[in-house]
Amino acid sequence: MSEFLRLGLNPQLQRACDVVGYSLPTPIQEKAIPLLLQGHDVLGIAQTGTGKTAAYALPILMRCKYMQGSLPRALILAPTRELVMQIHEVMVGLAQFTDLRILALYGGLGPKTQIQTLEAGVDILVSTPGRFLELYRKEAIGTKDLKYLILDEADKMMDMGFMPQIRQILEKIPYKKRQNGLFSATFPEKVENLSHEFLEFPHKIEVTPQATPASQVTQFVYEAQNVQTKLNALAHFLQNSEFERVMIFCRSKDIVNQVEKYLSFRVVPVDQIRVIHSNKGQNTRINAMQQFREGSIRVLVTTDVASRGIDIPKVSHVINFDVPLIYEDYVHRIGRTGRAEQVGESITFITLAETYHWHKIEEIIHQKIDISSLPNDIKVEETPFLEHQDMLRSVDEQRKREDPDFKGAFHDKKWVIKARANGNKAALKGLGKNGLTRSGAVAQGVKTGPKSNGKTAGKPGPKGPDRNNRPGRNSKYKTAAPGNKKKR
Repeated sequence: MSEFLRLGLNPQLQRACDVVGYSLPTPIQEKAIPLLLQGHDVLGIAQTGTGKTAAYALPILMRCKYMQGSLPRALILAPTRELVMQIHEVMVGLAQFTDLRILALYGGLGPKTQIQTLEAGVDILVSTPGRFLELYRKEAIGTKDLKYLILDEADKMMDMGFMPQIRQILEKIPYKKRQNGLFSATFPEKVENLSHEFLEFPHKIEVTPQATPASQVTQFVYEAQNVQTKLNALAHFLQNSEFERVMIFCRSKDIVNQVEKYLSFRVVPVDQIRVIHSNKGQNTRINAMQQFREGSIRVLVTTDVASRGIDIPKVSHVINFDVPLIYEDYVHRIGRTGRAEQVGESITFITLAETYHWHKIEEIIHQKIDISSLPNDIKVEETPFLEHQDMLRSVDEQRKREDPDFKGAFHDKKWVIKARANGNKAALKGLGKNGLTRSGAVAQGVKTGPKSNGKTAGKPGPKGPDRNNRPGRNSKYKTAAPGNKKKR
């Protein structure tokens, strides 16, 4: 009990730490808790699974102490509903021997119940930015007593997509005597510069270098020629009993659905696999996460919506079906395993087009991981022509990004280049992805037949006769307008 008491926590919080299983403070907790208790602004960077939530939750509970008034005194912002729910669960567990009122605000359900709870009185709010602003505009949240602001997963929160909402919230919260904290596993330099807008002389705590994967996670990378080969490899690995509790991360919702359909048909029973992405309802996502956390299902297929801060114990393996295009998300993905000093494994499949992105990830994590071939008993499918062309096109775009003088094998037609240079939007209106119209013919009405040439190209052919609504009747032979003669 003396370890947390040494950090300045009261006996009630120390007792709660013993109940929830916190025996010794982690490095981020040892450094952050005293600074936050002293009233300093803190910028905390640490690997996933190292106790960042408790590092700011305990000081907030300590400083709020007991129930007081009806307006919230502390606000914790997180990017996703799942993370908000998890932070709320942790704080309720740590505050079980106090009378503090803690409320989670998130979308996906009606605000009526949340508004009623706010009217009854709240001490600490855990919220997504969107729901907080929504209820504030309805005058359901009072901000004059807010003295503590925490941004969890700060790099994602301060991404350019979230900054307008963050700035609006900061305008609503009193600035004087407000204490701020930012916590995340990754914190790029540009985001750190952006954080100076609302951090005042912050103390930077960097337990490990930025974007460093947890040392308990063993990483494997396999070369896969195409999507179907990736699916075959997934089926092969999931047949191994060592893959007890598996999270599979995909780049998009469509790929998530495709993977779930394939696995449930071939390998995993339907009642042992669930899906999470933004198109799923709130209750579906909550139930899937709870079932996976309890161990009642074996496989969870998801997008990066579940890669941030979600604490699920005993995840044996994380499989990256796609390489993430936001490179820092790789650290968050594989951080779902190897948590709380446990060991775990991560597997990443890469295609020809994803090799470029993988090398960028290696630069960020400061590690070089050998790319291995798939086991011999995995069937390698032949890559379809269109998929192969898309890969080559992606490689061309990557090389052009690195070398502007590189022309590449894929390029736009001359009239497309000219139209773009002149800003002719009308000429490009019907253009599809590959310089073709949506119907597959070359745009701009150019004839593709054998008799077309430069002089006639682009000229429309003779216009056929217009037809009216009556089949078999030519419009220019319409009957005369009806006279005034009454019908018998």
